[in-house]
Amino acid sequence: MSRYAIGDIQGCFTELMAVVDSMAFNPLCDELYLVGDLVNRGPASLETLRWAAHTKGVSLVLGNHDLHLLAMAAGIAQAKPGDTLQVVLDAPDGDALIFWLRQQPLLIDLSDVLIVHAGISPGWSLETAKTAACEVELALRGEKWKDFMAVMYGNQPVDWAESMSAEDRMRFTVNCLTRMRFVTTDGALQFKYKGERDQAPAGIKPWFDVAGRLPLNRRIVCGHWSALGLMLRDDVWALDTGCVWGGALTGVCLDSGRLYQVAARSQYQALFD
Repeated sequence: MSRYAIGDIQGCFTELMAVVDSMAFNPLCDELYLVGDLVNRGPASLETLRWAAHTKGVSLVLGNHDLHLLAMAAGIAQAKPGDTLQVVLDAPDGDALIFWLRQQPLLIDLSDVLIVHAGISPGWSLETAKTAACEVELALRGEKWKDFMAVMYGNQPVDWAESMSAEDRMRFTVNCLTRMRFVTTDGALQFKYKGERDQAPAGIKPWFDVAGRLPLNRRIVCGHWSALGLMLRDDVWALDTGCVWGGALTGVCLDSGRLYQVAARSQYQALFD
Protein backbone atom coordinates (compact mmCIF):
# COMPACT_ATOMS: atom_id res chain seq x y z
CA MET A 1 0.00 0.00 0.00
CA SER A 2 1.14 3.53 -0.84
CA ARG A 3 -0.18 6.80 0.58
CA TYR A 4 -0.36 9.90 -1.60
CA ALA A 5 -1.56 13.49 -1.30
CA ILE A 6 -2.45 16.01 -4.01
CA GLY A 7 -2.64 19.78 -3.66
CA ASP A 8 -5.39 22.20 -4.69
CA ILE A 9 -7.17 20.88 -7.81
CA GLN A 10 -9.78 23.63 -8.27
CA GLY A 11 -11.54 21.87 -11.10
CA CYS A 12 -8.38 21.06 -13.09
CA PHE A 13 -9.56 17.53 -13.80
CA THR A 14 -7.29 16.81 -16.77
CA GLU A 15 -4.23 17.59 -14.67
CA LEU A 16 -5.63 15.57 -11.78
CA MET A 17 -5.94 12.49 -13.95
CA ALA A 18 -2.41 13.00 -15.25
CA VAL A 19 -0.99 13.17 -11.72
CA VAL A 20 -3.00 10.14 -10.60
CA ASP A 21 -1.76 8.19 -13.64
CA SER A 22 1.85 9.16 -12.95
CA MET A 23 1.48 7.83 -9.40
CA ALA A 24 0.12 4.54 -10.72
CA PHE A 25 -2.50 4.96 -7.99
CA ASN A 26 -4.29 1.68 -7.32
CA PRO A 27 -7.68 2.33 -5.67
CA LEU A 28 -7.83 -1.25 -4.44
CA CYS A 29 -4.84 -0.92 -2.15
CA ASP A 30 -3.50 2.67 -2.15
CA GLU A 31 -4.73 5.73 -0.25
CA LEU A 32 -5.02 9.15 -1.87
CA TYR A 33 -5.69 12.31 0.13
CA LEU A 34 -6.86 15.54 -1.52
CA VAL A 35 -5.98 18.62 0.53
CA GLY A 36 -9.09 20.64 -0.27
CA ASP A 37 -10.32 23.09 -2.89
CA LEU A 38 -11.39 20.36 -5.26
CA VAL A 39 -13.58 22.87 -7.06
CA ASN A 40 -13.88 26.35 -8.55
CA ARG A 41 -12.15 28.57 -11.08
CA GLY A 42 -10.94 25.63 -13.13
CA PRO A 43 -12.96 24.14 -15.99
CA ALA A 44 -14.16 20.82 -14.54
CA SER A 45 -15.40 21.08 -10.97
CA LEU A 46 -18.28 18.69 -11.64
CA GLU A 47 -16.03 15.98 -13.08
CA THR A 48 -13.60 16.38 -10.18
CA LEU A 49 -16.33 15.96 -7.57
CA ARG A 50 -17.81 12.95 -9.33
CA TRP A 51 -14.44 11.25 -9.54
CA ALA A 52 -13.57 11.92 -5.89
CA ALA A 53 -17.00 10.80 -4.69
CA HIS A 54 -16.98 7.52 -6.59
CA THR A 55 -13.32 6.43 -6.52
CA LYS A 56 -12.32 3.94 -3.86
CA GLY A 57 -9.29 4.89 -1.79
CA VAL A 58 -9.81 8.65 -2.17
CA SER A 59 -10.28 10.85 0.91
CA LEU A 60 -10.28 14.63 1.26
CA VAL A 61 -10.53 17.59 3.55
CA LEU A 62 -12.70 20.58 2.77
CA GLY A 63 -11.18 23.83 1.54
CA ASN A 64 -12.56 27.34 1.40
CA HIS A 65 -13.77 26.93 -2.20
CA ASP A 66 -15.56 23.70 -1.29
CA LEU A 67 -17.29 25.54 1.55
CA HIS A 68 -18.17 28.34 -0.87
CA LEU A 69 -19.93 25.79 -3.05
CA LEU A 70 -21.88 24.54 -0.03
CA ALA A 71 -22.83 28.11 0.85
CA MET A 72 -24.09 28.68 -2.68
CA ALA A 73 -26.10 25.47 -2.48
CA ALA A 74 -27.58 26.71 0.81
CA GLY A 75 -28.59 30.00 -0.80
CA ILE A 76 -26.22 31.92 1.50
CA ALA A 77 -23.50 32.96 -0.95
CA GLN A 78 -23.64 34.38 -4.46
CA ALA A 79 -21.31 33.51 -7.31
CA LYS A 80 -18.11 35.59 -7.43
CA PRO A 81 -16.23 36.70 -10.55
CA GLY A 82 -14.31 33.73 -11.89
CA ASP A 83 -16.46 31.13 -10.16
CA THR A 84 -17.18 27.95 -12.13
CA LEU A 85 -19.59 26.28 -9.70
CA GLN A 86 -23.04 26.71 -11.21
CA VAL A 87 -22.58 23.60 -13.33
CA VAL A 88 -22.38 21.55 -10.12
CA LEU A 89 -25.60 23.04 -8.75
CA ASP A 90 -27.39 22.48 -12.06
CA ALA A 91 -26.22 18.89 -12.55
CA PRO A 92 -28.76 16.04 -12.22
CA ASP A 93 -26.61 14.59 -9.43
CA GLY A 94 -25.86 18.01 -7.94
CA ASP A 95 -27.91 17.47 -4.78
CA ALA A 96 -26.24 14.12 -4.16
CA LEU A 97 -22.80 15.65 -4.62
CA ILE A 98 -23.61 18.49 -2.23
CA PHE A 99 -24.81 15.97 0.36
CA TRP A 100 -21.62 13.94 -0.12
CA LEU A 101 -19.44 17.05 0.21
CA ARG A 102 -21.16 17.95 3.48
CA GLN A 103 -20.02 14.63 4.96
CA GLN A 104 -16.34 15.29 4.37
CA PRO A 105 -13.93 16.27 7.18
CA LEU A 106 -11.86 19.38 7.70
CA LEU A 107 -8.95 17.46 9.21
CA ILE A 108 -7.61 13.93 8.80
CA ASP A 109 -5.18 12.44 11.34
CA LEU A 110 -3.05 9.58 10.00
CA SER A 111 -1.05 9.27 13.24
CA ASP A 112 2.12 10.52 11.53
CA VAL A 113 0.54 13.08 9.19
CA LEU A 114 -2.23 15.68 9.57
CA ILE A 115 -4.10 16.56 6.37
CA VAL A 116 -5.70 20.01 6.38
CA HIS A 117 -6.43 22.63 3.74
CA ALA A 118 -4.81 25.78 5.15
CA GLY A 119 -3.13 25.08 8.49
CA ILE A 120 -3.38 24.56 12.23
CA SER A 121 -3.61 27.46 14.66
CA PRO A 122 -0.21 27.91 16.35
CA GLY A 123 -1.90 27.83 19.75
CA TRP A 124 -3.79 24.61 19.20
CA SER A 125 -2.79 21.26 20.60
CA LEU A 126 -3.56 18.20 18.53
CA GLU A 127 -6.56 17.43 20.73
CA THR A 128 -7.92 20.97 20.39
CA ALA A 129 -7.50 20.95 16.61
CA LYS A 130 -9.33 17.65 16.25
CA THR A 131 -12.13 18.66 18.63
CA ALA A 132 -12.61 22.01 16.87
CA ALA A 133 -12.70 20.36 13.45
CA CYS A 134 -15.21 17.78 14.66
CA GLU A 135 -17.57 20.47 15.93
CA VAL A 136 -17.74 22.07 12.48
CA GLU A 137 -18.03 18.72 10.73
CA LEU A 138 -21.04 17.79 12.83
CA ALA A 139 -22.68 21.13 12.01
CA LEU A 140 -22.16 20.60 8.29
CA ARG A 141 -23.62 17.10 8.43
CA GLY A 142 -26.64 18.04 10.51
CA GLU A 143 -30.16 18.95 9.46
CA LYS A 144 -29.53 22.62 10.35
CA TRP A 145 -26.40 22.90 8.21
CA LYS A 146 -27.80 25.90 6.35
CA ASP A 147 -28.09 27.78 9.64
CA PHE A 148 -24.38 27.20 10.17
CA MET A 149 -23.52 28.38 6.67
CA ALA A 150 -25.41 31.61 7.37
CA VAL A 151 -23.00 32.51 10.21
CA MET A 152 -19.82 30.95 8.82
CA TYR A 153 -18.44 34.02 7.04
CA GLY A 154 -16.46 36.75 8.76
CA ASN A 155 -12.93 37.55 9.97
CA GLN A 156 -13.75 37.65 13.67
CA PRO A 157 -12.75 36.42 16.17
CA VAL A 158 -9.00 36.41 15.53
CA ASP A 159 -8.01 34.64 18.76
CA TRP A 160 -9.12 31.30 20.15
CA ALA A 161 -10.89 30.94 23.48
CA GLU A 162 -12.80 27.96 24.81
CA SER A 163 -15.29 30.38 26.33
CA MET A 164 -16.41 31.76 22.95
CA SER A 165 -19.91 31.15 21.69
CA ALA A 166 -20.29 28.10 19.47
CA GLU A 167 -20.87 30.39 16.49
CA ASP A 168 -17.62 32.30 17.05
CA ARG A 169 -15.71 29.15 17.87
CA MET A 170 -16.74 27.42 14.66
CA ARG A 171 -16.07 30.51 12.54
CA PHE A 172 -12.55 30.70 13.99
CA THR A 173 -12.08 27.00 13.25
CA VAL A 174 -13.18 27.37 9.63
CA ASN A 175 -10.89 30.36 9.18
CA CYS A 176 -7.88 28.50 10.60
CA LEU A 177 -8.39 25.25 8.78
CA THR A 178 -9.45 26.65 5.40
CA ARG A 179 -8.31 30.31 5.07
CA MET A 180 -5.25 30.97 7.24
CA ARG A 181 -1.90 31.99 5.77
CA PHE A 182 -0.33 34.66 7.96
CA VAL A 183 -0.89 35.39 11.64
CA THR A 184 0.46 38.04 13.97
CA THR A 185 3.57 37.22 15.94
CA ASP A 186 1.36 36.20 18.88
CA GLY A 187 -0.75 33.91 16.69
CA ALA A 188 -3.84 36.03 15.97
CA LEU A 189 -5.43 35.54 12.56
CA GLN A 190 -4.97 38.24 9.91
CA PHE A 191 -6.38 38.27 6.39
CA LYS A 192 -5.26 41.60 4.92
CA TYR A 193 -2.01 40.26 3.46
CA LYS A 194 -1.83 36.92 1.64
CA GLY A 195 1.02 37.32 -0.82
CA GLU A 196 4.66 36.29 -0.98
CA ARG A 197 6.22 35.05 2.24
CA ASP A 198 9.39 37.15 1.90
CA GLN A 199 7.42 40.36 1.26
CA ALA A 200 5.18 40.17 4.31
CA PRO A 201 4.77 43.35 6.37
CA ALA A 202 6.38 43.58 9.77
CA GLY A 203 4.45 42.01 12.61
CA ILE A 204 3.06 38.98 10.77
CA LYS A 205 4.46 35.55 10.01
CA PRO A 206 3.31 32.41 8.23
CA TRP A 207 1.29 30.37 10.68
CA PHE A 208 3.95 27.63 10.65
CA ASP A 209 6.78 30.04 11.62
CA VAL A 210 5.29 31.47 14.80
CA ALA A 211 7.60 31.08 17.81
CA GLY A 212 6.07 28.83 20.40
CA ARG A 213 3.77 26.97 17.99
CA LEU A 214 2.53 23.98 19.96
CA PRO A 215 4.08 20.67 18.88
CA LEU A 216 1.69 18.24 17.21
CA ASN A 217 4.05 15.31 16.62
CA ARG A 218 2.74 15.13 13.09
CA ARG A 219 3.84 16.44 9.72
CA ILE A 220 1.16 18.81 8.44
CA VAL A 221 0.25 18.39 4.76
CA CYS A 222 -1.70 21.33 3.38
CA GLY A 223 -2.42 23.52 0.37
CA HIS A 224 -4.34 26.79 -0.04
CA TRP A 225 -1.36 29.12 -0.53
CA SER A 226 -0.41 29.30 -4.20
CA ALA A 227 1.87 32.31 -3.60
CA LEU A 228 3.89 30.16 -1.19
CA GLY A 229 4.22 27.35 -3.69
CA LEU A 230 5.75 23.97 -3.00
CA MET A 231 7.36 23.75 0.43
CA LEU A 232 8.70 20.50 1.83
CA ARG A 233 10.24 20.83 5.24
CA ASP A 234 10.29 18.42 8.15
CA ASP A 235 7.13 19.67 9.85
CA VAL A 236 5.04 21.07 6.96
CA TRP A 237 4.51 20.00 3.36
CA ALA A 238 2.64 22.66 1.37
CA LEU A 239 1.40 21.41 -2.00
CA ASP A 240 -0.52 24.25 -3.69
CA THR A 241 1.46 25.06 -6.82
CA GLY A 242 -1.24 27.12 -8.52
CA CYS A 243 -2.49 24.82 -11.26
CA VAL A 244 -5.55 26.99 -11.88
CA TRP A 245 -3.28 30.02 -12.33
CA GLY A 246 -1.15 28.28 -14.96
CA GLY A 247 1.32 26.67 -12.57
CA ALA A 248 1.26 22.94 -11.87
CA LEU A 249 -0.65 20.30 -9.95
CA THR A 250 1.52 18.60 -7.36
CA GLY A 251 1.23 15.25 -5.66
CA VAL A 252 3.54 13.55 -3.19
CA CYS A 253 4.00 10.11 -1.73
CA LEU A 254 3.53 10.58 2.00
CA ASP A 255 5.89 7.72 2.79
CA SER A 256 8.84 8.33 0.44
CA GLY A 257 8.49 12.04 -0.35
CA ARG A 258 8.56 11.38 -4.09
CA LEU A 259 6.96 14.21 -6.05
CA TYR A 260 4.54 13.97 -8.96
CA GLN A 261 3.94 17.17 -10.90
CA VAL A 262 2.01 17.99 -14.05
CA ALA A 263 2.10 21.43 -15.66
CA ALA A 264 -1.23 23.20 -16.11
CA ARG A 265 -2.70 22.72 -19.56
CA SER A 266 -3.86 26.33 -19.52
CA GLN A 267 -3.91 29.45 -17.38
CA TYR A 268 -7.51 29.11 -16.30
CA GLN A 269 -7.52 32.25 -14.15
CA ALA A 270 -5.44 35.37 -14.65
CA LEU A 271 -4.76 36.60 -11.11
CA PHE A 272 -3.55 35.04 -7.89
CA ASP A 273 -6.07 34.51 -5.10
